[in-house]
Amino acid sequence: MHKMTFFPLGNADSCRIDLDNGKKILFDYANTRDPEDEDDLRCDLEQELRDDLDDAERDSFDVVAFTHLDEDHYKGATNFFWLDHAKKYQGDGRIKVDVMWVPAAAITEDGIKKKEGKIIQKEAQHRFKNGEGIRVFSRPGRLKDWCKKNDVDFDKRKHLITDAGQVAPEFTPADDGVEFFVHSPFAKRLDENSVEDRNQDAIVMQATFTVDETETRALLMADATHEVITDIVEITKSKKRTEKLEWDIAKLPHHCSYLSVGPEKGTNKTAPVDAVKELFEDCGQDGGIVVSTSKPIPTKDSKGDKDSDPPHRQAANYYTEDVVDSADDFKVTMQHPKESAPRPLEIEIDESKATVRKRAAIAGAAAVSTRPPRAG
Repeated sequence: MHKMTFFPLGNADSCRIDLDNGKKILFDYANTRDPEDEDDLRCDLEQELRDDLDDAERDSFDVVAFTHLDEDHYKGATNFFWLDHAKKYQGDGRIKVDVMWVPAAAITEDGIKKKEGKIIQKEAQHRFKNGEGIRVFSRPGRLKDWCKKNDVDFDKRKHLITDAGQVAPEFTPADDGVEFFVHSPFAKRLDENSVEDRNQDAIVMQATFTVDETETRALLMADATHEVITDIVEITKSKKRTEKLEWDIAKLPHHCSYLSVGPEKGTNKTAPVDAVKELFEDCGQDGGIVVSTSKPIPTKDSKGDKDSDPPHRQAANYYTEDVVDSADDFKVTMQHPKESAPRPLEIEIDESKATVRKRAAIAGAAAVSTRPPRAG
């Protein structure tokens, strides 16, 4: 059995994937909780991850992916991980990263303003220069220019670069029971003469898990906008690889923002552009689970409803009314299992596909949801 765990962090991302063979993958790290605020319901991400690693008798992740360098995807990472590029980020208790996954923009971008983002970038650059411990997604011309400017042999780093339409070589279905197919970033959207957009150069993947010949697919969508989703759908269809759009689990882009559905928020429900409609309504499998890594969905006319930042009620209404089979299959990290006491959302993946694990009322006990098994 494999497992995906999404952590309640407000409008921030972190997803741990535990493979049946014991390997551990972390997509993003944002330890957003304020330890000085006893009313902060966000989880202590560092402690959650440490406890899990201790139970597994490990001090490292096989892969840590920083899908893009916005703070809600890396906050606190420089205090948690062992970073190879400087001794000040090393020492007992720091968690090691066997392989770091980043988009090429994380190496080449000049516009990173946050200190911690710059540190993560230095680590990515250090690993790429050394030729190990990193995988870079996409191959913009600017990466080649960066290598030239930094006296790095680009040709000798090609094996570290994986383009859209390929699979990440760190995992295979035969050895690990999972395959990561790369949807984004891809060269079509890059204008080498303009500033790189971090969200458009974010890592978007489809993970395909295999258990006893049953495949369960998960879309990990970073902060993709509806324009990016349109590109992904159109290119994937043009390559006649529509199975790479199918999903049983969908991690929604950008904390349930309406801009990942369509250009207009709408009064009560965001109208999807055609490609978004196709991806979510046609490519979703029976009983599919949709996950919003976000604050609670605001109620109509509430203070949160008037906020320009996500989550947006109108986008949530689209997913609950038009995408999932049941409203219970739309999960919000800060509302699971209940808004007053959010806990990590655990999705177990086995021969009956994806099932949300439910916590029993009695401490220490656990149960799983009663959704009947689905055919593979």
